[in-house]
Amino acid sequence: MAKGPNSPGASQIPVTVPSLSTVAADDLLKMREEEKVARDVYFKLYARWKTPVFSQIAASEQIHFDALGAKIRTYGLTDPALPGEGDFTNTDLQNAYDELSASGLTSPVQALTVGATIEDMDISDLQTAIADTDQAALKTTYQNLMEGSKNHLRAFVKLLRAAGVQYQPQYIDEALFDAIVGG
Repeated sequence: MAKGPNSPGASQIPVTVPSLSTVAADDLLKMREEEKVARDVYFKLYARWKTPVFSQIAASEQIHFDALGAKIRTYGLTDPALPGEGDFTNTDLQNAYDELSASGLTSPVQALTVGATIEDMDISDLQTAIADTDQAALKTTYQNLMEGSKNHLRAFVKLLRAAGVQYQPQYIDEALFDAIVGG
């Protein structure tokens, strides 16, 4: 009887795990927690304001978070993500979560501004992460996440404009912002 690939005594084909530079590894770990920041802030803002966009985009952020978790496992890195909502290993991201959450709880329009800010920051950081890696599969993941973040930014900006508020980008340049949201 033939032995299956996981049977005792079956020969195993060694799997080569690509290596990342320290900078690329740090970017991946940061992006994992940054997606968690977005998800957790959106959950909190949805709980307060019941605005559907927060619930919808939080679900998308969970998919982004999971995709980056898979990449962390692929590269054999230690996942920095803590299980508790609003809990982060990276102190800068912990501070960002605390500040963005507090700001977003002040008014529905400020909550939308926080959403746009998170996506603005995410796009900027994804651009950096793409530039910092030579791994094609990781670049593709980041590019896919960036397309999602662009869609999220468009959604928040559209709602802000409907409320008579013009969002000014803080992390990406004005030309890219205009290209994403349509000036």
